[in-house]
Formats: sequence, structure tokens, C-alpha cells
Amino acid sequence: MAEALEERGFDSLLLHEHSHVPVKRETPFLMGGELPRMYYRTLDPFVALTAAAAVTGDLLLGTGIALLVQRDVIHTAKAVATLDLVSGGRVIFGVGTGWSREEMRNHGTDPRTRGALLNEQLAAIKEIWTRDEAEFHGEYVDFDPIFCWPKPVQRPHPPLYIGGDGKAALKRVAAYGDGWMPHSAGDPSQVRPQLDQLAEVCGDVPVIVASVPPRPELIAAYAEAGADRVALTLPTLPEAETLRTLDEITALVSDARVLR
Repeated sequence: MAEALEERGFDSLLLHEHSHVPVKRETPFLMGGELPRMYYRTLDPFVALTAAAAVTGDLLLGTGIALLVQRDVIHTAKAVATLDLVSGGRVIFGVGTGWSREEMRNHGTDPRTRGALLNEQLAAIKEIWTRDEAEFHGEYVDFDPIFCWPKPVQRPHPPLYIGGDGKAALKRVAAYGDGWMPHSAGDPSQVRPQLDQLAEVCGDVPVIVASVPPRPELIAAYAEAGADRVALTLPTLPEAETLRTLDEITALVSDARVLR
């Protein structure tokens, strides 16, 4: 997949994350309807992106998004920094709180405090990436001084894109993020109002719009509204069908540089 994307001129590959799908689910699927089968088959993003890094030279490699509140913060800081090292500084780190309360609970995360936890994790990861002796003392994340290498190749660190569509996500962008990663608005008429929210809270920061259907009018609306990238949804299909779909998307966006 990574080789095929780079051959066709795409600039980035984003992978999303679910560690597992609880058999008994009460939380509604974020996008509505039944949970798509592809959610049951997701690869670990950092292992998969490392494989992609090994066969590409320029393709940016990112998470869209990683569920940081379900992860150990020190292990994750090391994983992202390692990927940035082996890829030569090509990482985009998109993070979010997630939506599946059952999945969170299986990791020992309280859904009610996941936002506060994520805020502390983001602050702690920056400390680990930028200090030789890092320490952090918060309500949810607490550790005395540590050594943790490698440090990321990118300086001061890989860009942190905050996923989410509400006010809490926008405040998180302003406080901890380097960019915003909202879901696609779907309707071109809603694109500019969606992005205007960012300017009101955070000013001018980069935007990667996630889960964008490959529709010319929607892509054009985001380009005109000032989005930096659109991450086009690629269906999970057998290899030959996937490559044909990529060719169709390539023709559709021949005048734009897009993600995935």
C-alpha cells in the first residue's frame, strides 16, 4: 500500500487505531449505524507504519488517530520517536480520546476522565521528547526523572494533531497541539463554518481533515476554506480492487496533493 501511494504521488498515509472490539458493545458507533467489519481487523499502527517506512522515501506516515488514552504514555513516546528515527523524520502523530467506552475500560481508562488524561499525556510526551531527564507530575500521569531515547528526528518533535470535532478538541489544540484533525463535514456548505471554529479558538494552525469521501466538490470546498490536507477514505478491498480505487482517486485529485 505504501509503495503504491508513493508511486501515485500521494504525500501521506494515515492509519487509525483500535486495539480490539469488545464483543458486548453499548456505545453507539461514532459515525452511526453498524460497526464496519474493517474495525475488527486493524493492524497496530506503529508496526505497520514502520513496515511502510522501510519501503518508501518521502511518504509521510501518521496516525489518524491513535487512541493515546488507551496507551502507556512512556511506551508510546518511545514508539513514536523510534518511528520518526527510522523513517528519517516523516511522522505525523494524530491523537484523540476515542469513542468506545467499553474499549477504554478494558485498558483501565475511565471514560469520564479521558479528556483530562489525554491532556496530561500530551504534556508528558512533550517532556519525554524534548528533555534528557524528563519528569511529569499530574493527577493521571506521574513519573520521576527518566532517561528515554531515542529522541525524535523532527524538532522540537513530530507534529501533534488533535482529533475531534467539539469545543473540547479545539481547546486541546490551542493548549497542546500543533494542528487539528476533524472529521469531514460531509456537506460542502458546512465546510467553511466547520473550519471557522478553529480560527475563533486557536488562530491559524494546520488542518488535516479526516475521513473525507473522494468527492470533487467536497475536496474543492476544503481547499477553498484553507485546509492543509484532506485524508481520503480508502475502502478495505482485495489488492487488485484497492489499486484500481487508488488509480480512480489519483485521477480525481490530479491537481491536488492529498493524504491517503
